[in-house]
Amino acid sequence: MSHPSISDLRQRILPLRQQADITDRWLSYRLQHVLPEIMMREGIDMWLVLAREYNEDPVVMSLLPAAMLTARRRTLLGFYLRPDRTVECINMGRWERGLNQFYTGGWDKTKETQWEYAARVVRERKPDTIGLNVSNTFAFGDGLTKTQYDELTAALDPQDAERVQSAERLAVGWLEKRTEEELQAYQGINKLAHDIIAKAFSHEVVHPGVTTGTDVAWWIRQVINDIGLASWFSPTVMIQRRGVAMPDPDTIIRPGDLLHCDVGLHYLGLATDTQQMAYVLRLDEAGVPADIQQALAAGNQLQDIFAASFVAGRTGNEIFQEAIEQAKAQGLEAMIYTHPIGYHGHGAGPTIGLFDQQSFVKGSGEYPLHENTCYAVELNVKYRLPSWDDQEVMIALEQTSLFNGDSVQYLGGRQTAFHVIQ
Repeated sequence: MSHPSISDLRQRILPLRQQADITDRWLSYRLQHVLPEIMMREGIDMWLVLAREYNEDPVVMSLLPAAMLTARRRTLLGFYLRPDRTVECINMGRWERGLNQFYTGGWDKTKETQWEYAARVVRERKPDTIGLNVSNTFAFGDGLTKTQYDELTAALDPQDAERVQSAERLAVGWLEKRTEEELQAYQGINKLAHDIIAKAFSHEVVHPGVTTGTDVAWWIRQVINDIGLASWFSPTVMIQRRGVAMPDPDTIIRPGDLLHCDVGLHYLGLATDTQQMAYVLRLDEAGVPADIQQALAAGNQLQDIFAASFVAGRTGNEIFQEAIEQAKAQGLEAMIYTHPIGYHGHGAGPTIGLFDQQSFVKGSGEYPLHENTCYAVELNVKYRLPSWDDQEVMIALEQTSLFNGDSVQYLGGRQTAFHVIQ
C-alpha cells in the first residue's frame, strides 16, 4: 500500500493567512451563536475574562483573533447578555487592532483608568450575575490570577462586587461546544493524523532489525513539524513482544512485534489525540495471526460498549460506570480513561474515568454530557494470545470523536484492522 508523501501531506495544510481567515470566521459565528446559548444555560448575565501578556487565562486565546498570538498588556474582555438574548462583546483593554472586528471599545485613557472603565461598563449594564474565571474544579474556569481578581473586585461598585460568581461552567461550555463548520473540518484534521500514523507504521519508516520505537516516535514528531503543524505532546511508540514483559522504546523493532503509538497534533485551533496499533509480519506470515486480530476486535467491542453509554445529561461518572460494568459482563478485561478534546488536547468537559482511577472522579467526573462536544475515546483491553503462550497483551485505542446528542461518531473513522509492516 502506498502512503502520501511528506510533500502531499504538506500541501493539505492551508497557508497561515487562510487559516486565520477560517478561524476568525468561526470566532465571529461562535460569539454570535454559541456564547449566548451557553450564557443562558449557565445563568450568567455578564462574563469578564482577564489576561496579562504571557500569563494568559486558558480561555482567552479562544476569544482572540488569529493574528493575536498573546494577550496584550492587560486584555480585559466583557460579554453582556442583552435582554434580547444577543451578546454584546466589549474590549476594555488598550489594544484595539484586530479586536475591533469582534469587540466594541470606548475606553478614553485620558479620562479614566482601565479598572474605572471596567467598573463603569458593568454599572451601566446592571447585570444580575457577573461571572469570573475562578474554580476549584476546572483549570479552564480558573484562569483569573489573584492580583487581577483583587484589583477588579475592588474597582467594582459594592453592589456589583456582590454579584460576582464562578464562571467555571460557562468557560467549560464555551470551550467544549463545537459548531457545524468546526466539525466538518475536524473530520479532515483527524484523517490527516491517521495518514501520518499509517505512513509511520509502514515499511517506508520501519525497517525491522534496524529501527527503534523511539526512531518512529521522533519521525512522527518531525513530520508534524515539517508540514507546518505542532504536536501538543511528544509522540510515543511502544513495543510488545512475545516472551518479553515490556521492551524499552529504544529497543530495535523485530518481526512478530506489536507496536502502539500515541499521537496528537493541532491544526486550525483544534487538537487530535490518536492511538493505533501495528503488527510486524514474520517472514513465514502472510497476514496478522488470528488471535492477534481477535485482540483488536475486543478493543473495538469495548469501543461499541462505551459509545452506547453516551446519553445527553449523564455525568462522566455515570457513563464510565455503565460502560465498565457492561464490559465486565461481556468478559472483557477493560479500562476506560476518556477525556474531552477541542481547543486543548486534554480539553474542557466531563472526565470519563482516569488511567490511575477506574472509579468515581470527583468534580470533573460529575459534569454532564452535552451535545456537539468532542472526546478522545481512550481505552484498552487486556487479551491473552494463544500463539504467544497465553502472554497478555494490551490493545490500547484512542480516537477523537463527536457526541452529536444521539450517538458517538468517530471523526475520520476508527481503527478496525492492524497496520501491517512487512
